[in-house]
Amino acid sequence: MNAVGIGAVHCLLPDERVPVADLPELARLSDEELKFAEQAGVGTVGIFPDTEPTELAARACRELMATQSEVPDLLLHIGSRAPDVLIGSDAGKIAHLAGLDGTFPFTVDGLGCAGSSAAWGLGRDLLLGDPTRKSVLITYGSRPTAADRVRRPVTVIGDGAFAMTLVRGGRPVLKAHRMEVDSSFHDLFKVDYKHRPWSQWREECTDNDRYSFELAMHSRNRLGDLVDRVLADAGLGKDDVAAALMQNVTASAYDFYRISLGLPIHPVCATHLAAFGHLGPMDVVLNLDRLLARGELDPGQHVLVLSNSPVAAWTVTLWEV
Repeated sequence: MNAVGIGAVHCLLPDERVPVADLPELARLSDEELKFAEQAGVGTVGIFPDTEPTELAARACRELMATQSEVPDLLLHIGSRAPDVLIGSDAGKIAHLAGLDGTFPFTVDGLGCAGSSAAWGLGRDLLLGDPTRKSVLITYGSRPTAADRVRRPVTVIGDGAFAMTLVRGGRPVLKAHRMEVDSSFHDLFKVDYKHRPWSQWREECTDNDRYSFELAMHSRNRLGDLVDRVLADAGLGKDDVAAALMQNVTASAYDFYRISLGLPIHPVCATHLAAFGHLGPMDVVLNLDRLLARGELDPGQHVLVLSNSPVAAWTVTLWEV
């Protein structure tokens, strides 16, 4: 029972989906931005109108916990792209709205798309570090920072939320996990929120070439090294990996990492990218949950989950079904 795995997962996705070609901001985008939006591999994005990411996360938690008998000891909220309030607690708000009065909430922040995978590793360690703890709840709500959903040169943002638990004896089992970061990329992307009203917030990339080339090469090398080390930790090789998953940013990223890492990226990723857009740290949770639901994998097979982010955080997690 020292092995930690997944207890339950609930992914919350909107019924309303809007074609990327119909997004209102396309009328004010440059030609380069329009071309990027057309070629990203996103056909539609799901939209939850007039709501905050914390409210989506709280709803995902409520719906998940309605099926569970045990109140989680800890709630790890993966920080939103922009907090609801300054000098407040989004994690506390989620716990309050979800009715988790006995759960200690805190936030894992500053890792972008790699946040959920980092939370897996942290959640496992917190359970193993205290035998009295039984369950860790992880949650996140995806919404764009401001009005625009097109984030050139990164992706197109959709709405959603997830909640999942880590428990002793859960399945799949978290077999191995590693993560790294290069902090020199900490300010590659930013939003000037202090000097502009919300309606004028725009995400800015300080150096498109640094993102598209330098960070891409770093990611190829770092993820390749992490994959080798994680598999070595588990005593496995690439031939032992039944499926590889990653976050859904652009369609071209799948080919880049397939060639770079020598691992085919499961098509469930591209399916979700086309249907829902990029959901931040939720991507890998959705991909893993839906892959397991397909029934393609047998007990004992292994799934490798890769994450990286524009703040140069990289994670690799190996799950045993």
